Amino acid sequence: MKKNKAIVVLLCILLILAGVTYIDIFGVNPEGDGSASDINLGLDLAGGVSITYQVVGEEDPSATDMNDTIAKLQKRVEGYSTEAIVYQEGSDRINIEIPGVSDANAILQELGRPGTLYFISQTDPEGNLNYSLQTVQTADGSYGSAYVLNKSIEELLENGSILVQGTDVSNAQAGSVQTQMGSEFVVSLTMTEEGKARFTQATQNAYDKKESLAIYYDGNIISAPGVNAVISDGSAQISPMESFEKAESLASTIRIGGLKLELEELHSKVVGAQLGVEAIDTSLKAGAIGLILVMVFMIVVYLIPGVASAIALLAYVALVILLLNGFDMTLTLSGVAGIILSIGMAVDANVIIFARIREELATGKSVRNAVKIGFDKALSAIIDGNITTLIAAAVLLLLGPGTVKGFAQTLALGIVLSMFTALVVTRYLLYAFYALGLKSEKLYGVGREHKVLNILSRKGIFFGVSVAVIAAGFIVMGVHKVSSGDALNYSLEFKGGTATTVTFQEAMTLEKATAEVVPEIEKIANSSVQVQTVQDSNEVIFKTSTLNIEQRTALNQMFVDNFGVEEKMITSETISSTISDEMKSDTVIAVVVAIICMLIYIRIRFSDIRFGVSSIVALLHDVLVVLAFYAVARVSVSNTFVACMLTIVGYSINATIVIFDRIRENMAGMTHKDDLKEIVNKSITQTMSRSIFTSLTTFIMVAVLYILGVTSIRDFALPLMVGIICGAYSSICLAGSLWYIFRIKFAPKKKAE
Repeated sequence: MKKNKAIVVLLCILLILAGVTYIDIFGVNPEGDGSASDINLGLDLAGGVSITYQVVGEEDPSATDMNDTIAKLQKRVEGYSTEAIVYQEGSDRINIEIPGVSDANAILQELGRPGTLYFISQTDPEGNLNYSLQTVQTADGSYGSAYVLNKSIEELLENGSILVQGTDVSNAQAGSVQTQMGSEFVVSLTMTEEGKARFTQATQNAYDKKESLAIYYDGNIISAPGVNAVISDGSAQISPMESFEKAESLASTIRIGGLKLELEELHSKVVGAQLGVEAIDTSLKAGAIGLILVMVFMIVVYLIPGVASAIALLAYVALVILLLNGFDMTLTLSGVAGIILSIGMAVDANVIIFARIREELATGKSVRNAVKIGFDKALSAIIDGNITTLIAAAVLLLLGPGTVKGFAQTLALGIVLSMFTALVVTRYLLYAFYALGLKSEKLYGVGREHKVLNILSRKGIFFGVSVAVIAAGFIVMGVHKVSSGDALNYSLEFKGGTATTVTFQEAMTLEKATAEVVPEIEKIANSSVQVQTVQDSNEVIFKTSTLNIEQRTALNQMFVDNFGVEEKMITSETISSTISDEMKSDTVIAVVVAIICMLIYIRIRFSDIRFGVSSIVALLHDVLVVLAFYAVARVSVSNTFVACMLTIVGYSINATIVIFDRIRENMAGMTHKDDLKEIVNKSITQTMSRSIFTSLTTFIMVAVLYILGVTSIRDFALPLMVGIICGAYSSICLAGSLWYIFRIKFAPKKKAE
C-alpha cells in the first residue's frame, strides 16, 4: 500500500467511524430516529404494555387448558417482540406483557378476543344463506364490500352450519408456493387429529354445493375461501393472498382463534421497567469503562497493532448500535450478554492475529510479510471459532423460545461484525500504519520462544479437580433439594410467586420503591423482589416468591403502617412462572441440536471426530462448573440464567477451537520422530497468551458490569465471570488432554501399504 492510498484508507475509516458514531448519538433526523436512544428495549429495561385477560364461561378452567392457552398466546405475542411474556394470574386470568410499546388499545385491537374462531358453511342444511356479501362502512368512514352473517353464532351452532372451530386447528403458517402463474402467497392450515374428520365433512359439504367456507373471528368474517376439493388429510391451503403480510396476519389470527379457552380483556396498563433507568445508566457506564480498559490493555500489550484493534473495536461498537436499530432488535439484559460475548470475540480475533504476527517476526520476517502471513495463518482459527458459535446462535434463533431468540440475535450480529472488524478494518489499518512509516519491529513486538509447558503430565490433577468441583455442586444441589425442595435458588421466572399491587397515596418512582419499599418486603417475603410501576397512576406491582396467608397479612399491614396505604388499595394474586415448561423444553432441544450441529461442523473441518467430542466435553464441563457455582453461592436462577449459560457455551467452544486449530496445524508438519504428546503441549503453550489475554479482556468487561451494576445485573455478571475463568481453564488444562486421550485410546486406523 502506497503512502497516499494509506492516508485515504485511514481517513475513510475514521470518517465512517465518526459518521456512524454521530448517527448513534444524534440519529438521522431531528427526532433522533436511528440513535442509541431509539433502540427497542425489553420489559426489564424499558417496560411496556401489560394486558390481563379473564377466562369467559368457565369458573374453574383446567390446568391443561390454561397451559395450552398460555403456550399458544406466547407464540402469538412473540410477533410483537421476542421478549414478550405470558403467564397465569390466579386460577382463571392470563397476563401478557409486551415490551417496547405503549398503546394498549392498538395491541388489544390486533389481538382481538382470543377463542372465538369458527369455520361456517355458506348455507345451512335447509339451503338458507348463513352469510352474504354486503356493503358496509369501514373504520375510516368509507364503504366497501364484506361478508356479513345473517344469523347468530348460537343459531349456526344449533343448525349444524359450524362443524369446525378454532380448537380443531393445530397450526396455521404463512408461506409461498410456486404455481404455473408464478409465486403466490398462501396460508397453510393443519388440523388436529380430532379436527380432521370434522374438516373432511365441512369441505365435503362445501365442495358438493360449490360453496365457500367462511372463517369467522371476533365478530367478523375474516376470509371466505372457496373449496376446490374434499380435504381428508387435515392439511389445507388458503390462496392466493394479496401479500405475505396479509397471509401472516390471517395465519396469526387463526392461531390465536385456536385457543381452548375464550378470553376477554379485564384491564390493561402501561408498566415501567423492571430494572429502571439506573440499571441502563450503570450498564452504559460499565460498558464504556470496560471498553476503555480493554482498549488501553490492547495498546499497552500490542503497541501499533493494539492501536489498530482499539479503532476497530470502536467501529465494532458503533456498528452494533447502528444495526440493533436497523434490524429492529429488542435489547434486554440477555441481549447485553450476547454483546459482551461478541466484544470478547472481537478482541479474541485480534489477539490471535497479533500473536501470529509476533511469531513470524521472531523467525526474522519483515514487518510487512509478518502482518500478511499473520492474518493468513490466523484466518482458519478465527473462522472455525466464530462459525461454531454462529451455528449455535442460528439454531437457537430458529428453535429457541422468545427470550433465547433475543440473545441469539444480538450474538449472531456481534459475531459477524467482530469478524468483519478484525479481518477487514484491523487489516487495512495495519497496512496503512506501515505505509505511513511505522515499520520498526519494536512497534509491533517480537515474539519470544517460551518453554513448552508439560500440561499433559498434570492431566490427572486437572481432571480430578474438575470432577471434585462438579461432584461438590451436585452434592450441594442434593442437600438443597432435600432441605428446601429446590436444588437451585429459582426466581419468579421459574417458580412463579405472588404479585401484590399497591396504590400509594402519591406517585412512587421505581428508584424510590426499590430503595425504600423493597427492603421492607424482603424482610417479610424472604425472597428477591421485582418492581414495576404503572404509568399515569400511583400503582406499583411487587412480585415475590409465593406468600402464605400470614405473609400476605404481614405485608399488607406493613404497607398500611409504613406507607399510609389504605388496605382496600392492596390486592394480591398468585402468578405462574414466566418461563413455561414448553419454553424450557424448547431451550433444551435447541441447545442439544446446536451442540450436534457444532459437532458435525468440527468433524468436517478437522476430519477427526475426536476434536468435536473433546470440545463438547470441555463445554459441558464449563456449564456444570457454573451450575455448581449457582448451587453453592445460591445465586438467583432467573431469566438471565439461560443467557448466562448460552454465553458460556459460545465462549467455551470458541476458546477450545483455537487450541485445536493449532494442534491440527502442528500435526500437519509432524514427522515420525515427533511425539504426539509434545505436539499437544507445544500447541497449548503457543496459544497460551491468546487464552489468557482474551479471557482477561472479556473478564474486565463483565467485572466492571458487576462492580457498577444493580443487584439483578450482579446476579448475572458474577456467574458469567466464573464461566470466563472456567472457560480459560478448560481450554488450557482439559481440552488438549481430552483429545490426546481419545487419540491414544481410539487411534486412527493405519492405511494399508
